[in-house]
Amino acid sequence: MKLHTEKIIMPENTEYQASKSGNQSIAYKERLNAWAIARLLPDTQREIVARFRSRSDADGYIQHLRQEIPNASFVVVFDCQREEAVI
Repeated sequence: MKLHTEKIIMPENTEYQASKSGNQSIAYKERLNAWAIARLLPDTQREIVARFRSRSDADGYIQHLRQEIPNASFVVVFDCQREEAVI
């Protein structure tokens, strides 16, 4: 029995925009790390100090931060980046 080993070449899509692909992959990567640790600052400000894929990873790291910087206030947040609506 002989296996078919011919290589198939697919035509290239020249209308495809590489920059759009780059933006989509960045947006996807940002959505992966939706759990974040925010440091609470004066005047109701907050600063994101770390991002995580899972809540449990964020909870573990916030314990470390609270031990290392006991005078600072940290909180775990779900930071969903919303896309602007196109009307």
